[in-house]
Amino acid sequence: MQYDWILFDADETLFHFDGRRGLTLMLERKGMKLTDEAYQAYQKVNQPLWVDYQNGDITANELKHTRFIEWAKQLDTTPAELNRSYMQAMADICSLLPGAQALIDALQGKVRMGIITNGFADLQMVRLERTGLASHFEHIIISEEVGIAKPDARIFAHALEKMGNPDKKRVLMVGDNPHSDILGGLNIGVETCWLNLNGEETPQDILPHHEVRSLDELQALLLA
Repeated sequence: MQYDWILFDADETLFHFDGRRGLTLMLERKGMKLTDEAYQAYQKVNQPLWVDYQNGDITANELKHTRFIEWAKQLDTTPAELNRSYMQAMADICSLLPGAQALIDALQGKVRMGIITNGFADLQMVRLERTGLASHFEHIIISEEVGIAKPDARIFAHALEKMGNPDKKRVLMVGDNPHSDILGGLNIGVETCWLNLNGEETPQDILPHHEVRSLDELQALLLA
């Protein structure tokens, strides 16, 4: 094994993240149908908030609150209650990406593993427990708890410190997002692997050490 540690992103790296399906379920439980127009209006608010969050311009709580302000007015409730309902819906539909279970099982005992995610603690921990993956990871670093989001090098430095400051060349960061996962890993000096599920073009200014199209391909790479 080339690495002593492998750090994984969570959403769209280990878990499916179908935000629209989660929103649909949340609203159905409240007697409301999610239309295309309503979803697009939500995304116009939500997507820039995630950029601001990753850039450190807003907090996790500000993101959670702001994205649900309009629906809270319509449903005569609070953004906090809608956020809790959304997290519950997302937990209820959670599923692993193809090859995730086999990959983690194959790596168990051969390499130490951790997670660094920009997702929210109340969702990530529930999903890890429900899928039985939690016990496989020695450290689960969640940006909401640390107060810093990827790609900021400080969240990676925090993770490396908890890991006992291993040789960075013996650490691999695996993720689907070239900007938060790969650039973040490169900025701190660890090796990187881009899980490019959709065959996107590699951003010119971001050069991962490895690129794979599936978790099966990643397993073959790591255990070759």
